[in-house]
Amino acid sequence: MTGLSLYDAVADETASGVIRRYSTSFGLASRLLGPDVRQHVENVYALVRVADEIVDGPAAEAGLDDAAARRCLDDFEAETETAMRQGFSANLVVHAFARTARETGFGAELTRPFFASMRADLVASEHDDESFDRYVHGSAEVVGLMCLRAFLVGHAYPPSTVAALDDGARRLGAAFQKVNFLRDLAADFEHLGRSYFPGVDVTTFDEATKRRLVDDIDDDLRVAGEIIPVLPATSRRAVALAHGLFAELNRRLEATPASSLIRARVRVPDPVKLRIAAGAAIGRIASVPGPTTAEQSTSSATPAPSPSLPTSPPPTPGAA
Repeated sequence: MTGLSLYDAVADETASGVIRRYSTSFGLASRLLGPDVRQHVENVYALVRVADEIVDGPAAEAGLDDAAARRCLDDFEAETETAMRQGFSANLVVHAFARTARETGFGAELTRPFFASMRADLVASEHDDESFDRYVHGSAEVVGLMCLRAFLVGHAYPPSTVAALDDGARRLGAAFQKVNFLRDLAADFEHLGRSYFPGVDVTTFDEATKRRLVDDIDDDLRVAGEIIPVLPATSRRAVALAHGLFAELNRRLEATPASSLIRARVRVPDPVKLRIAAGAAIGRIASVPGPTTAEQSTSSATPAPSPSLPTSPPPTPGAA
């Protein structure tokens, strides 16, 4: 292996190292992805994580003020767009991401909203309904769409199904982000000076507010869960695991008194993560309170999906 193929491999290895060091949950879920899909998802995660680190701590610890961090983020975005156009970057994380973008078919239509949300973290400490929706779209929903583009490479779906999958990917990304906001409510306010949820004041946070936020997350998880059985086999179980981990975390947030939630960070214990992983590996999808509470399975007794979705993914083109 020499030349560009060697450089690509080193870039991929660099990106893979980011997810293993930063996220046990997503690192665990990525192991259930098919090898080609896994690398693309790890390449996406690495770029997203580096951008987040520019606005959320390490850059400030290195001595950058908000203006310097803004310039660093702007340069990072410009490097990303250039690499997506020309297929090369001297930044290994950017190079790996750009290769994924080019091979899976997305571009600045997804990266620009993402970087806009990252930029908002440097200037906005509170959100109204409109800015919150815009922030969640850019920071989470478009990341779900990037991953979905990787999942669907080599698979042909009718437009109506792709639209439903897009909606599910957006809703799953939104659920992940909102769970993180709720879990880190106090830390974001005390250490970063941010309050993401519109109209939510940490000093007056109560059970009714917590219930409203948990129910909204459940709505997103429920819609996202409906599309999992339709995903290709190379991504279905990994998405079921990520969905299950965040559904479990939301249940634990629900069970934690509001007065405790603003003082302690809720987490899913490792033995529980492994139990959820074992279930996802055999095709189980976590139940979410609401209209459908029975546990679903991608391998047997698959429930009837919404009318726009087929009951199973189409075969890979050319497969027997």
